Amino acid sequence: MDIRKIKKLIEMLQASDLREIEVKEGEESVRIARGGMSSPKEEYVISNQATQAVKSTTEEIGIDDSNASGNHIKSPIVGTFYRKPAPDKPPYVEVGDHIEKGQVVCIVEAMKMMNEIKSDFSGTIKSINVEDGTPVEFDQNLITVS
Repeated sequence: MDIRKIKKLIEMLQASDLREIEVKEGEESVRIARGGMSSPKEEYVISNQATQAVKSTTEEIGIDDSNASGNHIKSPIVGTFYRKPAPDKPPYVEVGDHIEKGQVVCIVEAMKMMNEIKSDFSGTIKSINVEDGTPVEFDQNLITVS
């Protein structure tokens, strides 16, 4: 593998929150890590705790999106759900608002990248199933539209 590519990978790693990166090209591979290496078991425990926190928060606020009827706007990525474009701005949508296909309804932040989530259909917001600023999983129901 070209040393310039390796240097570029190191720069990318330093500029991100990632701890390690591994790249394979054909039979060649390189793994670059910073800080201490954590075992997969530790990572599982952390992600399991985060999942439990999301479940308990959902139970506390009484959100049950498993049987909700209507169209669902789901998270395309794992990240943090935000209802507003900025802390001092109003939410994109509220329950009862009419939305159009392609309208931005929320943001999911992943790795310091703000990803606008757009509706795939028109309708009325029936429920917002996630609290602002909480972690979301891939394919989790964020908003129900009727």
